[in-house]
Amino acid sequence: MKILIVDDEEKIRFLIKEYCINAGYSTEEADSGKKALELLLNNKYDLLILDIMMPSMDGFTMLKELPKEKQIPTIILSARDQEYDKLLGFELGIDDYLTKPFSPKELMARIKAISKRYNSTNLDIYKYKTLEINYSAHTIKINNKLINVTPKEFEILTFLINNKDIAISREQLLSKIWGYDYFGDDRTVDTHIKMLRNNLQEYRDNIITVRGVGYRYVENEE
Repeated sequence: MKILIVDDEEKIRFLIKEYCINAGYSTEEADSGKKALELLLNNKYDLLILDIMMPSMDGFTMLKELPKEKQIPTIILSARDQEYDKLLGFELGIDDYLTKPFSPKELMARIKAISKRYNSTNLDIYKYKTLEINYSAHTIKINNKLINVTPKEFEILTFLINNKDIAISREQLLSKIWGYDYFGDDRTVDTHIKMLRNNLQEYRDNIITVRGVGYRYVENEE
C-alpha cells in the first residue's frame, strides 16, 4: 500500500513514515496542501494522511479541490479537536479523524482497518465461532440460523467489525450509516446498538461501550 503523508511538521512526517515502513507500506511526503494536491493529481496512492493547518493551502481546501475521480481513503491527523472540524471532515468524505498528540500504534491500527474496508473482496464472509455474516447476501447467522436485523443494524455491525478493536464515535456512525443530511442525534445510534445487541444473542458483549466516545467491536476470548 502506498501512503501520502501530508503535514508541515517534518518530525511528524518522519515519525509516521518510520511506522509505515515498519508495517510494510511505502510512503511519499508533502509539507503543504498545494504540494499534496499536485502529487495526488499526478500519482496513484492508496491512502492519504492529512493535516489541516498548513501553509499555502489547508487540508480542507485541498480536499475540496481534489477531483472526485482522484479521491482516496483519507485520515485527518490534526491538533484541531473541535466537533465542527470533525463534522466538516466527514462531510468532505474522510474515513477517520485522529487528533494530535496521537499514538502511532493507534494510527497504524486505523490504517489497517481502512485497508481492510476497501479491500472488501476479502471480506465477503466474516466468521467468528458460530457467528457468520455474509456481506454480499446481507445475512447474519448464529448457530446456522438466520437472525433478523434491520438494514441499519446490519450496516452498523459490519462497520464495527471492519474496524475491529478500534473505538468508533457516535458521530462517525451517524456519518457513515445515516449521512449528515440526517437530523437525528446520538440517541439514534444508542437505540440501534441496543436492538442490535439483543439480536446478537450470545455475541451481544462483542460490542463494547466506550465511555464518552462510542462503541468498539471485539472478539471476546474465553
